Amino acid sequence: MEELTPEIRHWSAVHPDIGWVVSSYWLPGLGVLLDPLEVPDEVEGVEQIVLSNRHHRRSAFEARERFGAVVRVPRVGLHEFEGDPVEPYDFGEPIVGGAITAHQVTDLWPDDGALHIPSLDALAIADTVVGEDERLQFMPDYCFGDVSAERQSIREGLARLARELDFEHLLLAHGAPLPDSGRARLREFAAA
Repeated sequence: MEELTPEIRHWSAVHPDIGWVVSSYWLPGLGVLLDPLEVPDEVEGVEQIVLSNRHHRRSAFEARERFGAVVRVPRVGLHEFEGDPVEPYDFGEPIVGGAITAHQVTDLWPDDGALHIPSLDALAIADTVVGEDERLQFMPDYCFGDVSAERQSIREGLARLARELDFEHLLLAHGAPLPDSGRARLREFAAA
């Protein structure tokens, strides 16, 4: 586990279903796990597990059992959790006692979110942008229906978030996080 800041811990693991290395985060001061996979033993005090989109089930329910925590999921992706003990959230709604606000990036990917955490100067992004070798890029083409239209809509949504929200740490669900320069890097990517 890597300490990005005293209040943001990061680790990565290979997702068994897709074979990609994915990132997970522990926010100890908030008692929150973001998109967890294979939660390390040193993690403790978790009260809420927040998924940035419906596809990030990962190890959320194992963590729920371990910590007795609440699993929060986007309401628009709730159909993926039928019968599972979850609490939905809506985009634009403050969650985790107001510490996090969920934002939709584009209506073309309706349940893919960005989680703004002002007290930690951070923005966590689901799947609209990924990191590789410290560069931001899109998911592979096969993840899109209309590649051109969806990418343009994502760029517009990311540009809006980079313009309207204040953050420096960009926490990616796929790829290494970009601490300290995340907002500037997101602006550059959105403008390209």
